[in-house]
Amino acid sequence: MERPAGPTRPALIVVDMINTYDHEDSELLVPSAERVVPVIAELIGRAREADVPVVYANDNFGLWRSHHGELVDTALARPHADLIEPIRPDDESLFVVKARHSVFYETPLSYLLWSLGVGHVVLTGQVTEQCVLYSALDAHIRHLEVTVPRDAVASIHPHLASAALEMMELNMGARITSAKETDFTPH
Repeated sequence: MERPAGPTRPALIVVDMINTYDHEDSELLVPSAERVVPVIAELIGRAREADVPVVYANDNFGLWRSHHGELVDTALARPHADLIEPIRPDDESLFVVKARHSVFYETPLSYLLWSLGVGHVVLTGQVTEQCVLYSALDAHIRHLEVTVPRDAVASIHPHLASAALEMMELNMGARITSAKETDFTPH
């Protein structure tokens, strides 16, 4: 698929933030998620104001008969609903269900972004050293510009998250920035 000529628009990708936090390592992840949720909420608001597509790419937690509404409802019914409510998808949000680490692996995301004229993805969410890292690599392979606001990604292991951010910057040409410095203008 060829990219449309001219400037390409950005998209904000929210990775795996619709979460029940009842899995292994959640006790390590929750404090980090608590720090990034307000930052992600602010980015979502800015993206919506700028008419930038907001795409939630979320694990289905093995619930193969579920849909995104059910995933959201399930997460809101659990003890960490306070981490979901501020960033919950609205009626304009796009939603891609994923089964593995990368938001691109076996999902329609590449086609969706292409059809929207997106050439720049802003990756937010969790987990920096896993799903965000692999998604950044797959975006880079697809010739998409990548921005990762370091204060809008949650981690389980901070030292691995730091290494992952460095790898994204050095090996994939990702722009590692703060949420406030994140630019939603077409490139």
